[in-house]
Amino acid sequence: MAFTGKVAFITGGGSGMGRLAARRLAEAGVSVAAIDVNEEGLRETAGDDGRIRTWGLDVTDPRAVESVVREAESELGPIDRVLNAAAIMPTGLLMDQDPGLVNRIMDINYGGTVNVTMATLPGMLERGRGDFVNFASIAGWVPTMHFGAYDASKFAVVAFTEVLAHENRNRGVRFACVCPPPVATPLLDQAKSNPKILELIPPIKPEKVLDAIESHLEKGKLMVFPDAGARATVLLRRFLPGLTWWNVHRVEKI
Repeated sequence: MAFTGKVAFITGGGSGMGRLAARRLAEAGVSVAAIDVNEEGLRETAGDDGRIRTWGLDVTDPRAVESVVREAESELGPIDRVLNAAAIMPTGLLMDQDPGLVNRIMDINYGGTVNVTMATLPGMLERGRGDFVNFASIAGWVPTMHFGAYDASKFAVVAFTEVLAHENRNRGVRFACVCPPPVATPLLDQAKSNPKILELIPPIKPEKVLDAIESHLEKGKLMVFPDAGARATVLLRRFLPGLTWWNVHRVEKI
């Protein structure tokens, strides 16, 4: 594992990637602050592991985020790793979705990432150490039907993280922007509008994503594409965007 710190701050810790990351770090002896709006999920994540402390929190509330960060550092110590995994993914054709939902997706997936960044990164930079990991998605590179709102939020996370890393290079903090294809977590259950594209892409295991984060941090690579399929998809979108959209229309029949 690339992480040698003592304290991790993980959003989205009530399920999926956040839960697995929290448990894996706790097993390695790390004190974990697990954050989520889903407090029941947080209790399941922590179980009887005293190394995982939980805080119920809506990451769209910047003042609440600042308060929880202060409390977590007071109780556990300075944060050495941040992992922003909080996200929602309700799918649907854009004109069928309520504007409030579209904005809510952006507020959580991107705005929450911004709020946690502003509350945690200054201390890490001041100390000159730590790992800062933001979860984007392959959807942050390749837009597709039914995922328009989610795509927009993850495109924002990719751009934000890339600029953030370059603005703060050589200051001791390692950055990673995680861009996986579909992952076998409960997040996929939110895709209720029946996007056909998901039927053609078998989800990868979440453990593979976490392993890729560690290896990319060790190599100093910012963009984390956990498998060859994700890398190939990004290259296809970059160099043959027309072909990419042709295939999406063929699959979704729109």
